[in-house]
Amino acid sequence: MPPAPKIASFPAIRGALKFYQICSVITGTFLLLLCAEMIVKYAFGHELFLGGSGGFLSFAPVIEGPHGTESSGDGLNVSMSILVVHGWFYVVYLFSCFRVWSLMRWPFWRFLLLAAGGIVPFLSFIMEGIVARDVKRYMQEREAAVVAEMAGDASTDSESSATPSRSEGAR
Repeated sequence: MPPAPKIASFPAIRGALKFYQICSVITGTFLLLLCAEMIVKYAFGHELFLGGSGGFLSFAPVIEGPHGTESSGDGLNVSMSILVVHGWFYVVYLFSCFRVWSLMRWPFWRFLLLAAGGIVPFLSFIMEGIVARDVKRYMQEREAAVVAEMAGDASTDSESSATPSRSEGAR
């Protein structure tokens, strides 16, 4: 069993948890947008474009070309932009997963489960709630145990100074 996180690393864990929570929401949102974009593209044969001849936002059909499917619209391809943003932000999400995982000293399977949150729709939202609950609960329990331990040490020290030792009573 790996050693428990040190109390001194709790501020870093809190920061890593907040970063992970933000990244998981952004990654999950872009993954859902990507899924919607893929459904529109492959089921209905259209892509979304910003600007161009179709106006502010428009759908353009996807046509079969010599190299596979090709877009027929002009302007900014929003569908492709969603794909690229999700792909690059997934790398940031993986870093946030690694940071929480390494600071909490969890087993490797837990990192793989966290990483799957950027691939499986809705999983990042579920894992964000579970991870936040687990980390916060662990830190509260650990801090309470340290406080109780310190209170126990303080009461032991005060009791030993209040009662005279045998050598003092024999004088």
